Order: sequence, then C-alpha cells, then structure tokens
Amino acid sequence: MPGRKNIGWGFLFLGLFMAVGFFLGYMHDIAPNKEEWIAQYASGAHFETRMAHAHGGLFGLINVAVGLVLLKLPIPAASARWISWLALAGLLMPVGISLHALFGAPPALVFLGGASMVIASLWLALAAFGLKSAS
Repeated sequence: MPGRKNIGWGFLFLGLFMAVGFFLGYMHDIAPNKEEWIAQYASGAHFETRMAHAHGGLFGLINVAVGLVLLKLPIPAASARWISWLALAGLLMPVGISLHALFGAPPALVFLGGASMVIASLWLALAAFGLKSAS
C-alpha cells in the first residue's frame, strides 16, 4: 500500500535530522570551541551540516504528507507507487549532503534526491488535480 513507507521513513528522517539540530545547537552555544564554530558559520562542513539538517527535516515532513495523501486520495495504483518511491528517493538528498560534509562524497545523491522529490511533488499535484469531484 503506497504511502505507509513514506510516513515511517518520513518520521524517521524528521527525528534523525532534529537530532542533528541539537548537535548544531550544542556546537553553536555550548561546545568549548564554539567561537571557531561560529566563525565558520557560512562555509564548509558547518554550512553543509546545516543544509542537511534543514533538508532532512523538510523532506521527512514532505514524505509524511505524501504518504497521508496517497492513503487518503484515490490516486491510480501505478502512479501512487511511482510517487511513493520517488518521494522516498528524495531522502537521498539530505543523506548526500551529509556524506559530502562528512566524507567529501561527490554530490550525485544530492541532485538525484532533489530531482526525485521535485518529480514526486509535481506528479502528485497533477494526480490530485486530475481526480473527479465526488459531488
């Protein structure tokens, strides 16, 4: 049933990347070398970690929303499966940002995940617009 995995993975990513937010708060406000951390606010791994935090939470919430919509609206089964998998593939974006920040991995997952999420969102919008009114 398309949608259930999106809700589960969405909440998992939301929780994980909220934890990243706690790490960022610690580094900014409490860590012994917080002045160095603050000085690097807009560059390098610090910037990328913030980007992963923001996109991980957002894409997690988008997956929850996609999952709920797929469970509630009568989207044709084939389209619903594709939309579900594309939204899940969108979670590769914050993973890719994290891998780039931590290990210098190439940004291929960032672009693949971003493109997948855009396609899933637009496809779901078109599918919703195409539904017949119940009245």
